[in-house]
Parts: sequence; C-alpha cells; structure tokens
Amino acid sequence: MAIQRRMNLTIEQVFPAGAFIVGAVEPVQDWDQAPLPDGTRPQKIDKETGLPTWTVPVLDPDPEAGKNEKTVNVKILATHQPVPPKNEAGLPFVPVEFTELVGVPWIDDSGNRPKLMWSLTAMGMDAPGAARKPAAGAAAGSKAAA
Repeated sequence: MAIQRRMNLTIEQVFPAGAFIVGAVEPVQDWDQAPLPDGTRPQKIDKETGLPTWTVPVLDPDPEAGKNEKTVNVKILATHQPVPPKNEAGLPFVPVEFTELVGVPWIDDSGNRPKLMWSLTAMGMDAPGAARKPAAGAAAGSKAAA
C-alpha cells in the first residue's frame, strides 16, 4: 500500500471544535543556513513551492485534546506575512480557518514513549466559514442559470 507522506486535510478533521490564533504570525528561521551578517537567521523557504514559511500558534479547544496538544504551530506558505482575520466575535483569541491544509506525520521520540505527531502547513488563513462562502457573483450566476 502506498500512502503519501503529505496528506490533504480539512479544518474539521484537524480542529473539530474550531481553531483560535493565540500569538503573532512570525517568520520561520532556517537553521540549515548560515547566519546573516547581523546574526539573525534567514527565513525558511518551502522546497516544493519556493514560498517563505511563516508560523502562528493555534489553540485547539477540543475537550479530547491532551494537555500538551492544546496549542500547535501551523505553518503558512505565503509571499508576504499573513494577516489574521478580524476578531469580530469579541473573544480573547481570534477564530481562524486554514486553507489548503496539509499534514505530514512524524514520530516524537523525545519522551518516555514515542508518539505520532503532525506538522501542519496551510496556504492561507481566513475567518471561519469565509473560505466556504460562494462569491456574490457566483451565487447570482447560479440563480440566473437555473
């Protein structure tokens, strides 16, 4: 059986109770490259897309998530620093959904027992439901064709 290493995932599969941004979007440093003259590290570039890699900490409010699984980092591939959606819910954290979410499994063997973990990468982020809403023109066009 040939199972691909990279798996396309839906936001509902990864975050069934929703997802919330709990920190700043920051560039991922490339530790495989030499430091720049000022001592900082260059930003990591995704090998497949050639896009800069950013990271954002995300809270998973799923009651079944373990205490060490409540916050995960999601990488975002984008030319420019991604901007989180507006927090229109008035919550202390920003609700978010990720577009074109991909998971890559890996084994964390740093503890007493190895466990399966997932590295999550997305092509973008938006307010919950925004990516699934049809464009106004598309909705009007479908009514006209009916």
